[in-house]
Amino acid sequence: MNASLRRVGVVGGGQMGAGIAEVCARAGLDTVVCEADATAAHAARDRVTASLARAVEKGKLDRAAAEDALARLVFTGSLDDLADRHLVIEAVVENPDVKTEVFAALDKIVEDPGAILATNTSSIPVMRLGMATRRADRVVGLHFFNPVPVLPLVEVVASLHTAPEAVTAVEDFAAALGKSVVRSQDRAGFVVNALLIPYLLSAVRMAESGFATAADVDAGMELGCAHPMGPLKLADLIGLDTVASIAESLYEEFKEPLYAPPPLLQRMVQAGLLGRKTGRGFHVYGKG
Repeated sequence: MNASLRRVGVVGGGQMGAGIAEVCARAGLDTVVCEADATAAHAARDRVTASLARAVEKGKLDRAAAEDALARLVFTGSLDDLADRHLVIEAVVENPDVKTEVFAALDKIVEDPGAILATNTSSIPVMRLGMATRRADRVVGLHFFNPVPVLPLVEVVASLHTAPEAVTAVEDFAAALGKSVVRSQDRAGFVVNALLIPYLLSAVRMAESGFATAADVDAGMELGCAHPMGPLKLADLIGLDTVASIAESLYEEFKEPLYAPPPLLQRMVQAGLLGRKTGRGFHVYGKG
């Protein structure tokens, strides 16, 4: 592990942030997770604890290693507790205004001028976030995939201002977490979502038009193309609000019709039918 990045902060303790924090702690790093308040911080701790317990139950991790990882984690409701971090990874909601506010605040709080501020955004240009700081050369995209402890990919994204040594440092950091890295240009969606989102939106349009049911769309891609999960199940897993946000970011940048979120997707988001996390999206899920 790069000695200069041993103290890590994660802003946001939801599904993605908790996963990022878990893999950092499992890699032996001193990790602080910041949430909006103490209640949310407690919920983030419960999320990581449950994930570690599942890993132990499945034989992916021994109990002592899980306990050691949890001992390396601190959960807080204050950004000020990230002041001494070498690397801070932002993993809050996929909203450019919210993320910009976080980066502006971190720029003032994180004391080391050489510290790296990374974003886990899946679609928002890194340049926009970097320009909210006075250290755009130290701002980089570090996009993990859900579930973070399982999926091996990280996209590393440099803006026009990001220093080459910052890119190298986060690539080494990701490799030390056991992740494989692909580099992307700083364009909305990067590599994976620029390809994935039009596919998901096409599936939504197919269901919306009545061309095929959601179940048949998913079965077709699982059984006919050997995909491990159909596109509408995958959209439900990602969260339909997140899919819509990424689509809007892509459409704003490229103005291509294939990136425009379909009306059905927008209505489902407005109705709070967001997929697995709410129990209903294109499919219905149990509360557990």
